[in-house]
Amino acid sequence: MPTYPDLHGKVALITGAGRAKGLGEAMARRLAAEGCRVVITDIGRSRGPEMPVTAVGTDEEMSKVAGSIRADGGECSAMALDVLEEDQVRAVVAATVERYGSLDILVNNAGIGYLMKPILEMTLAEWDAVLGVNLRGAFIATKYAAEQMVRQGRGGRIVNIASQAAKSGFPFASAYCSSKHGLVGLTRVTAIELGRHGITCNAICPNHVTTGLGAWQNEYFSKALGMTMEQYLAAMKGRIPLGRAGLPEDTASACAWLCSAQAQYVTGESMNVSGGEEYH
Repeated sequence: MPTYPDLHGKVALITGAGRAKGLGEAMARRLAAEGCRVVITDIGRSRGPEMPVTAVGTDEEMSKVAGSIRADGGECSAMALDVLEEDQVRAVVAATVERYGSLDILVNNAGIGYLMKPILEMTLAEWDAVLGVNLRGAFIATKYAAEQMVRQGRGGRIVNIASQAAKSGFPFASAYCSSKHGLVGLTRVTAIELGRHGITCNAICPNHVTTGLGAWQNEYFSKALGMTMEQYLAAMKGRIPLGRAGLPEDTASACAWLCSAQAQYVTGESMNVSGGEEYH
């Protein structure tokens, strides 16, 4: 039985949701279970060395994710979307409205979290790719989704998937931390500007979640810090008051609540979902 009946029939667009067992899939699955009509998007193909096929949601994988959600009784469509391309964002918003009649929820989840290097080794192409997808892409999607929500005249919800790295610094993550700190700023300004239209905008700041990307990060950081995987994971667990890393479902639960009527007076916030590891 749905937790938030008011979400039934709402239309949600989620970027970067084409990879199995990722945060995007978890949020799509949860919103679909609440009765939302969900559109998942991902880039669909490799886009140069900064976005290899092993790190993006391909058309095939995205189709499987959408099919799995439908098999579980949810309503879900998949569309290819490169969030760096303004015309594509505009077209996907229009296609969503054409298919389902409205757009009520935007979840900016598309992001690059695998280009990790010391500052002295980070290339401009890598920096630009991270800032482009994580921040510029969120801005473009926000602009066109909000334009549609304003046109509809009944408010809406925008949820930005930030990170613990939006509030704290981490070695080898200069571009990532900068982009996520910037996403918090975008969240605050969006909340201020769009509040008069009944549109809320909030960010979710998870700590480490062992998705496919998270597993890569575990391997990378354990080696970079000169630790075994066991030592690295034990140290991570020791920092978290609740004693475990995050799960995709933790972020999905926060997203569903922020999209519901229960959070109608919450906007401009950056919610920690970190088991107590991040507390400011």
